[in-house]
Amino acid sequence: MKDPGTDNRLGAYLRARRELVSPEQAGIPSGGTRRVPGLRREEVALLAGISPDYYLRLERGRDRNPSPQVLESLARVLQLDDVERTYLLGLAAARPRAPRRRRPERVPARVHQLLAHLPLPAFVEGRSFDVLAANPLALAFSPRLVPGNNRLRSLFLDPEEQAFHQDWAKAAEDFIGALRTTIGDDTDDPRFVELVGELALASPRFRTLWARHDVRRLDGGTTTVHHPVVGELAVHRDKLPIEDVILVVYYPDKGSGSDEKLRMLAALADGAPAGAGESGPADTPHPPAR
Repeated sequence: MKDPGTDNRLGAYLRARRELVSPEQAGIPSGGTRRVPGLRREEVALLAGISPDYYLRLERGRDRNPSPQVLESLARVLQLDDVERTYLLGLAAARPRAPRRRRPERVPARVHQLLAHLPLPAFVEGRSFDVLAANPLALAFSPRLVPGNNRLRSLFLDPEEQAFHQDWAKAAEDFIGALRTTIGDDTDDPRFVELVGELALASPRFRTLWARHDVRRLDGGTTTVHHPVVGELAVHRDKLPIEDVILVVYYPDKGSGSDEKLRMLAALADGAPAGAGESGPADTPHPPAR
């Protein structure tokens, strides 16, 4: 299933962001009944200092080369943050290109060794959140981190994963925004098309969030999860790029209650069957689960 916004990504993004800004946020009196959410096209044009006709051409894809000054004005009116503003500028700069074959995502042999030595939940993910490798403590932390699973699919379709996150709604928004940022203009990537198509059909919440065109970085941060064995865990998350993949590590504050609980999980993981956290031969591609 092709993302319907890929043929006119600039227009789709402007329209989605326009619908998220209320008249009150833009300083416009909201008197009367409004038939559309957010700002009207003519209101965006007025606030940005451009003609309504020109803004209409931008949204409908009839003009795909606005000046940086116009885009900066639109970013201001649509109240975009730095990540969203950069994304908007990139949409206008994108040029048609021939489809390219992306090489399989591979986990370097040394990263397998690193996973085996890390005394923390750690795993490797691909650009579409496919889990490519994981150590035993990562599986004790969450069994959905088994290699072959997709984290975005688990987040939207697995009730256990939804219960795992203390703030599932925020996690869902962050993951979708990060996927859009990561994919960029590579919207013909087969894995991307497959994943978005599957989730759009299966999850109404995914469809709603995907239509917002949020873009975010998901480099790291702090999160709280509800583990079925040890209870609530407050952990930090760091994402470290290694060649074409990302190493993700979770860790608690030293000496905290979550630190003690993670040690309990480590003891459980030490008793797991041999090979429970392995992901196959080193430096081999891992096809996504179907």
